[in-house]
Amino acid sequence: MTLTELRYVVAVAKERHFGRAASTCFVSQPTLSVAIKKLEDELGVAIFERGSSEILPTQVGRQIISQSLLVLESADKVRQIANRGAVHLQEPLRIGVIYTVGPYLLPHLIPILRERAPDMSIIVEEGFTADLKNKLKQGNLDVIIVSNPFEEPGIRTRVAYREPFVVVVPISHPLARRKSVASGDLSKETVLLLGCGNCFRYQVLEACPACHEKGGGDLQQSLESGSIETIRHMVASGVGVTVLPCTAAGAAEYAKRLLAIKRFGDISPSRDVILAWRKGFPRIQAIESLSEAIANCPMSCVEKVG
Repeated sequence: MTLTELRYVVAVAKERHFGRAASTCFVSQPTLSVAIKKLEDELGVAIFERGSSEILPTQVGRQIISQSLLVLESADKVRQIANRGAVHLQEPLRIGVIYTVGPYLLPHLIPILRERAPDMSIIVEEGFTADLKNKLKQGNLDVIIVSNPFEEPGIRTRVAYREPFVVVVPISHPLARRKSVASGDLSKETVLLLGCGNCFRYQVLEACPACHEKGGGDLQQSLESGSIETIRHMVASGVGVTVLPCTAAGAAEYAKRLLAIKRFGDISPSRDVILAWRKGFPRIQAIESLSEAIANCPMSCVEKVG
């Protein structure tokens, strides 16, 4: 039994004539007749009563025709699903973003992506790298935006941009008058960092060994925060200084009035922000559109890659 044979049965039921049914199916009448006879032999029943002037379905034939219509409709739905999948920019794209990237990238990214792919809904979830990685591998996310190092079996990655780290101090702080800041200067300061478990914290400590030397002692440890926003507020309040990704440093409206943002003078710490997706993910055009949209985001302090 084939879908073609079922289409021939439905056509004959509609036309009540083998010749006209063959024309609607774009085949010869003998081809159609042989196919239907083959199906009847396979099923062991007659589907049609063949009269001299009209073709009528038998009692069991009416049931077969009714079921054939349902089967053909289901087959059409399968094709529709496949076609939608082939049109990469018409299905929702589920994006995961780490906390230290999302608030500073998404406001630029979403409008650009909506303009480039207006039919593709964007579903965004923020989280820690480990959680986003697991959801990506389980198929709950299509692509994640995280930072290197990131290597996982079965996962493809692409660097989207390189983001320098900068020193952020209160506007009244002596370091605010410097053109740049040496990493050693931070050993004398209360350096506010994200809490344990956040990958950006470890990137800062690796890039800036002086930040290990806790000038603020227990005070510094007690002021560790779970969010960049809170750290930036504390720096503006004069509690200490910090090291932030450049896109986050001046994101607040009060930044220009209360904060000074300085480049390092002796080191060049940075992170690579990357896209990661499963190797078997079929919607490559959606990944390309996301990558191109990020490349067009107006983030002047980062180095675009690719």
